Amino acid sequence: MNPEDIKAVFEMKPEAAVAYLKQKGVAVSWDWQDMLDDAHATAFTVAKTAGMDVANDIYSAVVKAAETGQTPEQFSQEITPVLQRKGWWGRQEVPNPDTGEFQTAMLGSPHRLKTIYMTNMQSAYMAGRYVQMKEAADTHPYWEYIAVNDSRTRETHRLLHGRIYRADDPVWDSLYPPLDYRCRCRVRPLSAERGRDKVLPSPELETITVDIGENRFTGEQRHARRTGIRIGRQFVAPNAGFNANQGKTMLSRMAQVAVDKAQAVHPDIARVALKEMMKNERFKNSLSAGALAWVLELLKG
Repeated sequence: MNPEDIKAVFEMKPEAAVAYLKQKGVAVSWDWQDMLDDAHATAFTVAKTAGMDVANDIYSAVVKAAETGQTPEQFSQEITPVLQRKGWWGRQEVPNPDTGEFQTAMLGSPHRLKTIYMTNMQSAYMAGRYVQMKEAADTHPYWEYIAVNDSRTRETHRLLHGRIYRADDPVWDSLYPPLDYRCRCRVRPLSAERGRDKVLPSPELETITVDIGENRFTGEQRHARRTGIRIGRQFVAPNAGFNANQGKTMLSRMAQVAVDKAQAVHPDIARVALKEMMKNERFKNSLSAGALAWVLELLKG
């Protein structure tokens, strides 16, 4: 899939997806449960990479794939020899860096590399897509959930297909794809004319806590939140670890970075800069409650 194909599929510029990937840091982890929800938007990680010096290699390969429009097969062909040379391949007995205990773990494999590729690409493109749709909300105030609807589509994702909510509906804070590993869903913006008669009332959101296994190092039981809605008798929510809107989290992080930098300069300079930035609704809406309060207090001066 080349960049033009990607642009046609996602109806957005590939550069936005690359920007999302490049603003991430790299974090090593042993278990997938170490990185949940909002953390995915600010850090790139692959489970079972702690202490094995391969997380940066995989991250660089993912960024390159987005920049050059590599297919999953091309991505895998390029990164596989690197991982094999470093020993991160196949099922092996490896020491847990937290405990020193040896355990059997599946490291690299063609299936796993495809999952890494698809999950990160979908997160990146949907985050960039979110930014563009928020910017166009004045002309396209309604969003429609779109599932692929083939034999591989999860039933809960199929239930969301065609559901239309306002662009500012809180439902998108959690039910914005990807909702799981290898999720292929997307969201389509609709004009006022196309969405007005089809928009659904804001649904009641429900949050449940699920068990995601024991931390073998501390002995503590780990949990994750899943926030979703009821469609009939079915609870429809992101899978554990995906309970966040990647695009919204990215915007909030960038806004916080701007505020942090403003706090480090003279108040008079910060006041002028932030006064201009607050004219941008996207920036204002991305601020956390604490950051917004600080900015408003500064602007009073």
